[in-house]
Amino acid sequence: MPNQLYQVIEKPIQTDEVIRKVESRNAGAITVFIGTVREMTNGKKTLYLEYQAYKTMAEKKLNEIGNEIEYKWPNTKVAITHRIGRLEISDIAVVIAISSPHRNVAYEANRYAIERLKEMVPIWKKEVWEDGEMWMGDQLGKTRLNKG
Repeated sequence: MPNQLYQVIEKPIQTDEVIRKVESRNAGAITVFIGTVREMTNGKKTLYLEYQAYKTMAEKKLNEIGNEIEYKWPNTKVAITHRIGRLEISDIAVVIAISSPHRNVAYEANRYAIERLKEMVPIWKKEVWEDGEMWMGDQLGKTRLNKG
């Protein structure tokens, strides 16, 4: 559904489509966060990432984040798309677009959105390196899953 504001998808994210969802004649600013797959993490070379999600719950939680933002910063509009599946280095994993009448709110709300996403949305990441792989426990990197 191209007009759905909060999506978890398996195909490459079209950043311009996410931005179009928040365009408004009353917006003085649109901020866009693009999360990409990096090659080096803590000195380890990543080959690729694999994301999995409980899609229905993840989209519901993304919607909750949008509601939190619109309540906290009135007159904002939010769209978030997260990709799942195998992602190669430099692929886009998540796009968050927020429009607001003023730039400071747009920046602040965008930062809030990515932090809340990592904190509460059931999306799991497996990092695959040259010498192994590991499912990460949470997206904040505070809890690692056991191998067994």
